[in-house]
Amino acid sequence: MLQYDLRPGTAPQAPRSRSRDAVLAELSPVLFSSLQRSDQCRKGMHYVRGLLKAQGRKSIRNLAALFGDEVSEQNLHHFISGSTWDWVPIRRALAQHLTGVTPPQAWVVRPMIIPKSGQHSVGVDKRFVPALGQVLNAQRAIGVWAASEEASVPINWRLHLPNAWLKDDLRRSRVSIPEGVHAEDLSECVVRARAEIATDWELPGLPTVFDTCEADPVTIFGRLAARGAPLLVRIGCDQRLAVTDTVLPASGGKLLSAFQIMSQVKDMRRPVIWRRPDAEPAQRTYLAAAVDVALPSESAPTGAGDGLRLLGVGEENRPWPTSVWLTNMTTVSPASLVRLSRLPDMVDRDFEEISDRVGIRDFTGRSFGGWHRHVTLASAAHAVVALADRAG
Repeated sequence: MLQYDLRPGTAPQAPRSRSRDAVLAELSPVLFSSLQRSDQCRKGMHYVRGLLKAQGRKSIRNLAALFGDEVSEQNLHHFISGSTWDWVPIRRALAQHLTGVTPPQAWVVRPMIIPKSGQHSVGVDKRFVPALGQVLNAQRAIGVWAASEEASVPINWRLHLPNAWLKDDLRRSRVSIPEGVHAEDLSECVVRARAEIATDWELPGLPTVFDTCEADPVTIFGRLAARGAPLLVRIGCDQRLAVTDTVLPASGGKLLSAFQIMSQVKDMRRPVIWRRPDAEPAQRTYLAAAVDVALPSESAPTGAGDGLRLLGVGEENRPWPTSVWLTNMTTVSPASLVRLSRLPDMVDRDFEEISDRVGIRDFTGRSFGGWHRHVTLASAAHAVVALADRAG
């Protein structure tokens, strides 16, 4: 059964501000409970504290320098790149802790591009980045975020590995890519990143919100819908759909573009007020209209093509619509769906203001495991900042 946690757009009550040290002290016993040795727990604490306090690039050398003789660069490097501790239990513990202290409204899926100057870091390749309109030498990862109107925190990561890395035994060996890691397209990478937290993490069955132009949204929608996930996925205005709503009987079930459908229901738009006391302006008015639709049979996986709704979202004094979204949450009001559609913007902002500042893209090592351990602890550092400072 689908579960929804959709809150009204009233202003959230700000909790009392706390210091980052206090939040980290509270979080650490939960976060590092899976580590077997006390020295690993200490190094984990040092690493997260270093990400929070080091100036400039968060290299292992800069992190170790904060603690003088207490922590050596070699030991910290081994803890991240050469150790065997599993990052998955730490991510799961972080996610479970967040659902208790700042319950998310949705899981937001977001890509992360990590520019690189060399060719030896795991997964690095020449990639066209649509958001930037250029080709970069970079790593690409998919993040899953616990997001609400109060805070957003990354809880899971999946590194997208090109075939050139996976088919080259020497390259795989040099960066220690596990044998069980196989080739996947970007859409599959997105689906698996989301599916990983749905298996045994014991998290709420919240909606998944996806807004990016880097992967095929309909393919992702179909694969996740087939798994029973409640979804809100941004699609292109040229996506063709069949109207099943009785408000548009003249369509006769023929395929129309999302733009054509939204143009026909322009008079059905209703205002949605979105309030955010920490945003500028603190209140914005959006326009929304929703129509029942179905995916074309040739592009709809079994059980995923019917019983859908197309949501159009617009802003006053701008061409209609500014975005269109596909959802299988047909019993949820358009106003609640609009508020969910705003969460990716919050994630983008928090990525820039928190994740980048705690060095989530600063890992200078080359190994697969090292990359995952670094982004896991950087996600923990992000959580500390978000919990301590967001409402302060």
